[in-house]
Amino acid sequence: MTTFVDRVVLHLQAGDGGHGCVSIHREKFKPFGGPDGGNGGHGGSVSLVVDPQVHTLLDFHFRPRVKAENGRGGAGSNRDGANGTDLVLKVPNGTVVSSLEGELLADLVGTGTTFEVARGGRGGRGNASLANAKRKAPGFAELGEPGDHLDVVLELKSVADVGLVGFPSAGKSSLISVISAAKPKIADYPFTTLVPNLGVVRADEHTFTVADVPGLIPGAATGKGLGLEFLRHIERCSVLVHVVDAATLEPGRDPLADIDAIEAELAAYGGLADRPRLVVLNKVDVPDGRDLADIVRPDLEARGYRVFEVSAATREGLREMTYAMAELVEQSRAAAPVLEPTRIVIRPVAVDDAGFTIEQDSDGGYVVRGVRPERWVRQTNFDNDEAVGYLADRLARLGVEEKLAKAGAEPGSLVRIGEREFDWQPTLYAGADYVPGSRGTDTRLEEKPTRATAAERLAARKARRQRPADEVETVDPDPDTE
Repeated sequence: MTTFVDRVVLHLQAGDGGHGCVSIHREKFKPFGGPDGGNGGHGGSVSLVVDPQVHTLLDFHFRPRVKAENGRGGAGSNRDGANGTDLVLKVPNGTVVSSLEGELLADLVGTGTTFEVARGGRGGRGNASLANAKRKAPGFAELGEPGDHLDVVLELKSVADVGLVGFPSAGKSSLISVISAAKPKIADYPFTTLVPNLGVVRADEHTFTVADVPGLIPGAATGKGLGLEFLRHIERCSVLVHVVDAATLEPGRDPLADIDAIEAELAAYGGLADRPRLVVLNKVDVPDGRDLADIVRPDLEARGYRVFEVSAATREGLREMTYAMAELVEQSRAAAPVLEPTRIVIRPVAVDDAGFTIEQDSDGGYVVRGVRPERWVRQTNFDNDEAVGYLADRLARLGVEEKLAKAGAEPGSLVRIGEREFDWQPTLYAGADYVPGSRGTDTRLEEKPTRATAAERLAARKARRQRPADEVETVDPDPDTE
């Protein structure tokens, strides 16, 4: 028997970007031919696409961890690394993507609908791309940006026009087997149907789909029986059909009580009050069932239901029932809003948008939030002083230094950007007029020497040798005169 899975937790990991390369071109008679380090490749992304050939989330149930390919690192001679291959996961129509906290991320309905759920990291730039008029031969390169790591919940909500609801053994599976080509399991005991079944029904020129939902019992909306697991499959149905067993032998059961119990569960689940209803009194081929149907039909019609007496065994009344379903489905489709093609919305950045914000946290530190500053920090190799100085210059040009000063930050204040913490030194990074020194170093980051220089030591020695003016002896030019 095929396992049906309609809810899984997927652990996604997009590919990391490749590191940039630090390389200097060298050849005969050209010992220093300039930087030629290539860029790293971008990491692969993870996307979900609706495939009509997929009907369950079974594949993700056995393989819940998905990882895309990492980007390759750059190389010398201006060779860029290869991009990681994007990973496309096929999901069934009607898949809902949400976070673990319940936030809706995407509702995938329609063949070919695609959603990029995890984005790959950017590749780091090599030193050839970082060279400029002042920094002619950078001794550093950018690191590859990590790809997205997240957990998402995939839930399958069947896309059907008509949903059959009712108690176990009411005859829903038998009904869908005779009005469509579906072949569900049918037996004479409760909870025979353990998975939703979909069938396509044709009534003249009208074609619609019918979903057979596993039997509901009182308390299904709170987790009893199988109702909580499969009530989600009737959320998209535009028409609900109560299938009632008119020949039940269980004590305390009758069509009115069954419908009231199912309606109570639908109300507890929520969001289904506006769907039109039909009532199907099944198994009227049994004498007791026909008698009971004749008794309760006036009461059901008094409540506003359209009632049909049918028999899945003899196919009595099925034609009228299917035409009534088709009529309600067409009315629902006509009332639905017209689907418009997706519009490309361009939202330009505001003129005064700095691209980052600064907040002060509870311990007195300052937190810088923004896409660009956080990405720059992630791509910086903090073991290389020149790379750290380059990051400081970029932050200064972006306006982070100026805004920190306006926010009240003082030298030595704790500043957090992403996962990194810094002691802010505003006088350390002039940035604009700085000329780099040797590759891989930055004189602005060097600690000031505590030992005096040679010139300072020489001046101090001369000062010690020079005698004070009051200690100089005066010489009398004529010793005989008094």
